[in-house]
Amino acid sequence: MKYLHTMVRVRDLDASLAFYCDHLGLKEISRNESPQGRFTLIFLCAPGDEEQARAGRAPTVELTYNWDTEDYQGGRNFGHLAYAVDDIYALCARLQGAGVTINRPPRDGRMAFVRSPDGISIELLQAGPALPPAEPWLSMGNTGVW
Repeated sequence: MKYLHTMVRVRDLDASLAFYCDHLGLKEISRNESPQGRFTLIFLCAPGDEEQARAGRAPTVELTYNWDTEDYQGGRNFGHLAYAVDDIYALCARLQGAGVTINRPPRDGRMAFVRSPDGISIELLQAGPALPPAEPWLSMGNTGVW
């Protein structure tokens, strides 16, 4: 398992970039705008980690800016921790066997979400290419939120 990023939802993208980049000193390494999803994702890393972060070898902070306003209550602005895993199906099966609820099953062979005992969302991403879709995950619906 490899730690990838922490996601934080932001209300004011300019103010957030000023804080994280201008004041804290993080560096923007990528930006993805999704008009159909109505959001912008910006990935930041520590100074000097730009090349490593672009290659997925250094952790990042993901700023998620939803274009439609939302008042984030109860810590909803903190999104999730993300880890790359060698076999998403095997890990999800092990977690499920230990009584962990799979909130978003890895139907696509690439991504799943679970929650910690304290309610923190954990995103699991298949390292490398997605695995072929497989049961029981393919037919499993979402549970709760993440």
